[in-house]
Amino acid sequence: MTTAQTDNLNIAATDYMPSPQEVKAQIPMSEAAARTVLEGRRTLCDILDRKDPRLFVVVGPCSIHDPEAGLDYARRLKALADEVSDALVVVMRVYFEKPRTAVGWKGFINDPYLDDSFRIDEGMARARRFLMDVNELGLPAGTEALDPIAPQYYGDLVSWTAIGARTAESQTHREMASGLSTPVGFKNGTDGDLGVAVNAILSASHPHSFLGIGGNGQSVILRTRGNRYGHLVLRGGNGQPNYDTVSVALAEQALAKAGLAQNLVVDCSHANSSKKPELQPLVMKDVLHQIREGNRSVVGLMIESFLEAGNQPMAEDRARLRYGCSITDPCVDWATTEQMLRDGAEALRKVRK
Repeated sequence: MTTAQTDNLNIAATDYMPSPQEVKAQIPMSEAAARTVLEGRRTLCDILDRKDPRLFVVVGPCSIHDPEAGLDYARRLKALADEVSDALVVVMRVYFEKPRTAVGWKGFINDPYLDDSFRIDEGMARARRFLMDVNELGLPAGTEALDPIAPQYYGDLVSWTAIGARTAESQTHREMASGLSTPVGFKNGTDGDLGVAVNAILSASHPHSFLGIGGNGQSVILRTRGNRYGHLVLRGGNGQPNYDTVSVALAEQALAKAGLAQNLVVDCSHANSSKKPELQPLVMKDVLHQIREGNRSVVGLMIESFLEAGNQPMAEDRARLRYGCSITDPCVDWATTEQMLRDGAEALRKVRK
């Protein structure tokens, strides 16, 4: 008997993957990008610590599939971020990994050419390059941590991290979050349950030891300090929203009962808007009204936004894809994004006055 008879029976092939050190050497951190990352993380931590009264907004495409359109969006967003910076801290949503309920395109890293060639090696390098470009504009980036190895390749360029509704219950993702260098938002479950996310925040705040990889790609035991900047993201669930005053109050109580800071982020998309992008402005308007009426637990918002409204199916001929239009969840368009952020900033300026 040999291991060939018992091992890797469903593995068709193994291809070479460059180590994190190799990818970082190919695309090294620049001084401008490092300043953006450090300032972005510090500002977000200050908001969560109530040292900064502004609201942070994670806004951008549901997923990055076209770096050219993504960078076009980033340049516009940077100008808008500067305009509203007295009231809002804008973080660009840069999602490269997409969890799938069954099957489908799993994101830019997994399949950067959208043709089932699955050039993960090239996807990882191009993702790092894109994050570098965004940060060099002076715009901090936020992303969802899905693959536990991926942060070793580009985590140094991320200012805010989300753990999704499908993975918040995963021990692997809680352990990973405990070692991330960014504040981490845990989404409530897809059924609307808050307990999973609250337990995840608690778990990630403690030290953990687990298997991972080091910079050279070698297997290592990672020992974390724990992440004290975990917070709850309300994204609705089971087809129902949870951004209303009653839902927010219940979330505050759940966090207080667990001995956690009452820090909430409201996702204006997903179940909170029934995945109808045209409802996202109404969600934001409702939350801002709560803040103007005295709420102090909501520290952030999430918006799915791109250059063009809606979404589009994956076309066999990639040249037929509409520029700046999502191929995953539908988004609000750029004009709506401008209006939402400007209106939001104006509403918050009145609160601060």
